[in-house]
Amino acid sequence: TPELAELIAKSEQIDMTPDHWEVVNFLREYYEEYQIAAAVRILVKEMTKKFGKEKGDQKALYALFPYGPAKQACKIAGLPKPTGCV
Repeated sequence: TPELAELIAKSEQIDMTPDHWEVVNFLREYYEEYQIAAAVRILVKEMTKKFGKEKGDQKALYALFPYGPAKQACKIAGLPKPTGCV
């Protein structure tokens, strides 16, 4: 739920913005479709395809989720840890 995601984000010292939610919701959709949590490399590639280079940029994603965009965003999204390169 969004409320639980907000609580997890606060425990991670993240104030959720629309950009954060975009990544979290994208990861949830990706997981629903493929039944796997996206690693950073896949997250960057797929975010770039869907939202453009600015939002799919690895530096921009790390600015939103400093402890790892895939790992930290998956945690907030309520998804399992990504496998492989995180």
